[in-house]
Amino acid sequence: MASSTVVKQKEEEVKKLAEKFKDAKVILLTEYRGITVADVTKLRSDLRNIKGEYKVIKNNIVKRALNENGETGLDNLLEGPTAVIIGQEDYLEPSKVIYNYTKDHDFYKIKGGIIDGKVMTAEEIITLAKLPSRQELLAKLAGSLLGNITKLAATLDQVRVQKEANA
Repeated sequence: MASSTVVKQKEEEVKKLAEKFKDAKVILLTEYRGITVADVTKLRSDLRNIKGEYKVIKNNIVKRALNENGETGLDNLLEGPTAVIIGQEDYLEPSKVIYNYTKDHDFYKIKGGIIDGKVMTAEEIITLAKLPSRQELLAKLAGSLLGNITKLAATLDQVRVQKEANA
């Protein structure tokens, strides 16, 4: 039988994790078999740069924290070695970081997750991760607008030159 202090520590851990989950934009579950210390250090650093977290937490604690928030859709994914990625500000960037990592490492797999309160499969998360980021979309929009403005300016200049030549 577990001592009461151990039980209290675990309950506190579940409560803290449930609070993080409640505020998270994205929660990803990944299988991390075969990952090296250097790889996990780089992955943690990349996630920290975009205000995300990478944690290895016991499946039972993750399950209890999710259940405390009324979420049971990921219970079947909490088997085997599971790492939890939590993004507090954005759901797309942490998904992209993990997806890019899985492209380079066959053994690392996305199991599933929750994005903005909706349970998502690994395939749905990968589809979202392939989308361009907000900055990329804004840059494309600005580029296309700038291209059209440049064409308009050149056309107007040609009209001016023709009018000057006819005058």
